[in-house]
Amino acid sequence: MSDFFHFDETLLRLSLSDLCRRAGDVRDRAKGRVISFSPKVFIPLTRLCRDACGYCVYRRNPDAKPPFMELEEVLDLAGRGERMGCREALFVLGERPEDAYPEADRWLRRRGYASSIEYLESACKAVLNETALLPHSNAGTLGEEEMRRLATVNVSLGLMLESTSRRLMEPGGAHEKAPSKNPSLRLAQLEQAGRLGIPFTTGILIGIGETFRERLEALQAIARLDRQYGHIQETIVQNFRRKAGTPMASASEPGQDEMLRTLAQARLILGAEANLQAPPNLARGGYLEYLEAGINDYGGLSPLTFDWVNPEAPWPHLRQLAKEVEERGYLLRPRLAAYPEYLKAEWLPDDMLRAARREVDAQGYCLHSPLSEAARPRKASASLPKVHGQARDEVRRCLEQALAGGDLEDSQAALLLQASGPDHEALLAAADHLREEQCGRDVSYVVNRNINFTNVCVKGCRFCAFSRGFRSRQGYWLPTSEIVRRAREAAEFGCTEICVQAGLPPDMEGDFYVRLCEALKTALPEMHIHAFSPEEVLYGSQRSGRSVRDYLTDLKAAGVGSLPGTSAEILVQQVRDRLAPGRISVEQWAEIITCAHELGIPTTSTIMYGHIETPLQSARHLLLLRDIQRRTGGFSEFVPLSFVSREAPMVRRGLIPESRLGATRREVFNMHAVARLVLGADIANIQASWVKEGFSQARDLLAAGANDLGGTLINESISTSAGAEHGQLATPARLRRLIRKAGRLPVQRDTLYRKLQRFSDPAQDPQEPLDRLTAESSQRFGSYQTLIQDSRFPFRAGGTGLEPR
Repeated sequence: MSDFFHFDETLLRLSLSDLCRRAGDVRDRAKGRVISFSPKVFIPLTRLCRDACGYCVYRRNPDAKPPFMELEEVLDLAGRGERMGCREALFVLGERPEDAYPEADRWLRRRGYASSIEYLESACKAVLNETALLPHSNAGTLGEEEMRRLATVNVSLGLMLESTSRRLMEPGGAHEKAPSKNPSLRLAQLEQAGRLGIPFTTGILIGIGETFRERLEALQAIARLDRQYGHIQETIVQNFRRKAGTPMASASEPGQDEMLRTLAQARLILGAEANLQAPPNLARGGYLEYLEAGINDYGGLSPLTFDWVNPEAPWPHLRQLAKEVEERGYLLRPRLAAYPEYLKAEWLPDDMLRAARREVDAQGYCLHSPLSEAARPRKASASLPKVHGQARDEVRRCLEQALAGGDLEDSQAALLLQASGPDHEALLAAADHLREEQCGRDVSYVVNRNINFTNVCVKGCRFCAFSRGFRSRQGYWLPTSEIVRRAREAAEFGCTEICVQAGLPPDMEGDFYVRLCEALKTALPEMHIHAFSPEEVLYGSQRSGRSVRDYLTDLKAAGVGSLPGTSAEILVQQVRDRLAPGRISVEQWAEIITCAHELGIPTTSTIMYGHIETPLQSARHLLLLRDIQRRTGGFSEFVPLSFVSREAPMVRRGLIPESRLGATRREVFNMHAVARLVLGADIANIQASWVKEGFSQARDLLAAGANDLGGTLINESISTSAGAEHGQLATPARLRRLIRKAGRLPVQRDTLYRKLQRFSDPAQDPQEPLDRLTAESSQRFGSYQTLIQDSRFPFRAGGTGLEPR
């Protein structure tokens, strides 16, 4: 220990630049310039946990949802990941939920399992038998026999040490209510894994209340165990990220320099041969700087699933990451969940070793990955319907290129957007084929409520029939108390999301959006707030006198979970200048969306088409979205929105040709299908809007590339104002019926596409609160006119904000 503390003092005194230089040199001696990652599928087998860490949002309380994923769900997710080139099935569990929750224990026992660990063993075995993925499990603290059994169905196991500081378990500490985080228990498990010869992943979590010296003590403890047994295949240095609704929501986060310093210190303590990893999606600054601090791995990254432990932080896009790493002089290579040096008989059972060696090259890296063309959908075009052969040669070449994983250019996408006859049929078949490869048979929906709190707006967009001037007798404004009341009502109706968007009211106080979110989050801490388009973010930023980045940071801290990617229309400036002079520009929209993604705020993406745009301009819009997604990975979905013309000002004023009063049925189907071909590999979720297209057409779009039906909405006002006639509310039961009529499986999701419940058997469908609305109450609940009548009052302009007289 005396040698360590002497080394410790040296590490504390060195400058950051000197630390990084030394760490980089040490890493290069053994690892060279290869940076690895594991292409993975994140499988949250259960989110129930007997512990309650002060920073955790992974853990959830029991509710109406099943406590565990069913095996069929596990296999569906694993199969989709396999088709996208993943080779790791990362199983994550809460700590022994059956000890704390009777419903978890009952669920397990009804299926013949004595514990969550026994069920995990069965799930791992199923993945091994049915897919090419190799499991890696983080299952909490384990007994010796449990570790032995899991080692037969896992290529490696993991448990974060997090910290060796016992202070964190004291009242007020991050681990006060988490007895399994006792450092002695965790160190004992790390040592037990060494005695059993199991390749093991561990690491530290910085910024949760530990001191700099305690971080180094934890790293030294890991290094001692590895020197004794050689089994620590990977050490992770992970930075704490605060999250709304947790006890540590207001705690400070480690900065970039602090993270770099800890990484460099870790490399010098662990040595040249160690595998040192830092999650790139949690970087407070640039994750490329981690390379200079001595890492040689970016951990598990997924082209399919998000980070369930840090859902606000999207993974970097793999191709963009590979390009950026190469520009720094390194080579990004995919690995298995076990590092190449552990693919040996001394570490793996025979069956596991054979399975692993089938997937790697001579150096132990993956033969297939999402970085290679082979990882894209691989079914031959011959499997398409025969009508494919009737398409024109140029169309067939585009479809074959997209199905082989190639990127379409704007001219090719424009060609497909105009497809008709056999070309149109071939396009739809190709899109449906690709949707099956990327998403399987599931069709999702979210139970949500729209709250459009005012229709008063300073802009006069020529396509918008929703907005009113502040003197208009049809103008309305919902005070914050009413917005909160409607959000509470949404929660009572089973909503997991409220979508908050509105006009841009004159003289709005700059911090109004922030204060509104704080009020909503205080009232409903578990509710996801999907709020404020880039146009609204820009307006709030301008009204507050703050930068967009600072304003987005404030919104995130106030509780915004994601942004709608609306106000996009057509992302070609000359079109925007005609549609809405003075509206947010293409450059501003892209900058705000990109900034949100960089701050860990996911967004949706949209297009509004069927007016004055050309097919080439629509194609360029799609390619811009694809480029942003490859840089940031922050889009959760793409929603094509066809122009509703009946009440639009530009139609009433004769500013649009009568031949373009909205998209035709063929154009609607082409847009969804082309979106799947252009965006599907990067934005997997393509939504069909029942509000815009009606229920029957939305159902049919599920065979043209779409895999999602959006939300229940409740009080959708913007499309209704423009003349949409398909209602303001879709009950969950109606959406499920629609999905089943299309021959698909309904799945309730949340805003970020986490699957909450799959409804395999109609006879077992629950009657949810929204389903119980009577025809009369449903009509009033969704009435836009009622919304106006209940909420109208005169405005005043000027002063510090909008207030009733």
